[in-house]
Order: sequence, then structure tokens, then C-alpha cells
Amino acid sequence: MPRYEFRCRTCGDTFEVSRPMARSSDPAACPAGHDDTVKLLSAVAVGGAAASGPAPSGGGGGGGGGCCGGGCCG
Repeated sequence: MPRYEFRCRTCGDTFEVSRPMARSSDPAACPAGHDDTVKLLSAVAVGGAAASGPAPSGGGGGGGGGCCGGGCCG
């Protein structure tokens, strides 16, 4: 089940709520009971292995997606 991150505007606490995607926009009360909360935008990383340095350059394999990845940037 997806987890959604919220922040309480009253106390400043940040908390997570697990709920179905169909209820993703439902309001959520903070653990301290305050109702003035806002859902935060979460960044999601998909696929690939973590690298400790810069991405390798040169020699094949890379293309696809995006303007510069497709070679249309000058």
C-alpha cells in the first residue's frame, strides 16, 4: 500500500500515512490531533543501481528520452 507524507501546519510535525491510491487526496490529521495538514510532494526514484560517482560517459548504451538524450541539443 502506498505511503503519503503530510506536514502539520499547526505543530510542524511531518508524518506518513498508508492508504490506497484511491484515497490519496483525503485529508489526514496529524498524530497530535491537528486537522490543518498538507500533503507533501514526494520524489520517487525508479530503477537503476546506485552509483557513488558521476555517471559513466562515452561508448554506447545510453540514449533515449529527453531532448539532450536524443541528441537534439545543438
